[in-house]
Parts: sequence; C-alpha cells; structure tokens
Amino acid sequence: MNASNILIRPVFAEKAMSAIGTPNTKGGNKIEFIVHRNASKTEIKTVFEERFEVKIKKIWTKIQKNGKHAIIKLTENYSAEDVSTRVGLL
Repeated sequence: MNASNILIRPVFAEKAMSAIGTPNTKGGNKIEFIVHRNASKTEIKTVFEERFEVKIKKIWTKIQKNGKHAIIKLTENYSAEDVSTRVGLL
C-alpha cells in the first residue's frame, strides 16, 4: 500500500477535538484520523510518525459508516495540539 494513501483526513467532530487536550491531561493528547480501510496499525504508526515527526504511544481503530478511524495517542514528549495546528484543525 502506498504510504500517501494511508492517512486520508483528520476528524473534525467535537468528541475528537476534545480528546486533543495537552500531554499532561488524562485522556488527552490524542488525535483522530480517517485512514484507508485496509491499513494496519503498524502501517498507520509508521506513516504518522514519519509525516509529523512524533512518537506514538498507542493506536485504536474502529470502522464506522464513514470509514476506518484511527485514534492516535502520542507520547508525553509530543503534543497533539501541535500536530492539530499543522494539519489545520486548530
């Protein structure tokens, strides 16, 4: 699978936006993307870390009617707010 096709777009929903938070808040420091339906967690992690120059702590995926969602939790050394700003969410 081509690396440029794995991350499709960020999710702009209210729940996804509230999970961004800061690295020190419980349940925060997460960002949500719609990804290619056949992408594995390993592929998502590799592409995300290379594109945004961050380290990922954990990834959760779920399939919904509008596509496959990846909730990405960053390590404490990196901020989901910074990534969101670069993507244009904030």
